[in-house]
Amino acid sequence: MKDTENKLREAFIDALGIKKDQIADELAYQGIPEWDSRAHMALIAILEQEFEIMLDTDDILGMSSFKIARETLQKHGVEFA
Repeated sequence: MKDTENKLREAFIDALGIKKDQIADELAYQGIPEWDSRAHMALIAILEQEFEIMLDTDDILGMSSFKIARETLQKHGVEFA
C-alpha cells in the first residue's frame, strides 16, 4: 500500500501529466502550463476518489499549491506521516 504522501504525489502526476521531480510544496495552480482549470478539476476528482472525501467549494477554490492540497486533506482527516 502506498503511503499517503505518495498517493498525493501520484494524484498530481496523473491529473497534471507531470513528472515526479516537478512536485514540490511550491508547485502552484497556474504556475505551470499543465495546471490549468481543467487539470485542477481532474485533480479534485482524483483526490476525492483516492482519499474517499468530499471537498467543498472553498477547498476546491483554495487549493492553490501542492502544500495547500496536503493541508486540505489533513483538514478532512487524512493523515500524513
